[in-house]
Amino acid sequence: MNILIFIVALIGGTAGVLSTLYLTISLPAVIIWKVYRRIHKHIPITK
Repeated sequence: MNILIFIVALIGGTAGVLSTLYLTISLPAVIIWKVYRRIHKHIPITK
């Protein structure tokens, strides 16, 4: 039973770390991409 709890905790921890990394990397990337398009192609940021 102890090994089962360890496996579930490991899977849950890994999912939490991966989702946090994804959000940490993707949000600034989208903002930078929108600013780049605004400067070079004159596309509105909200589009």
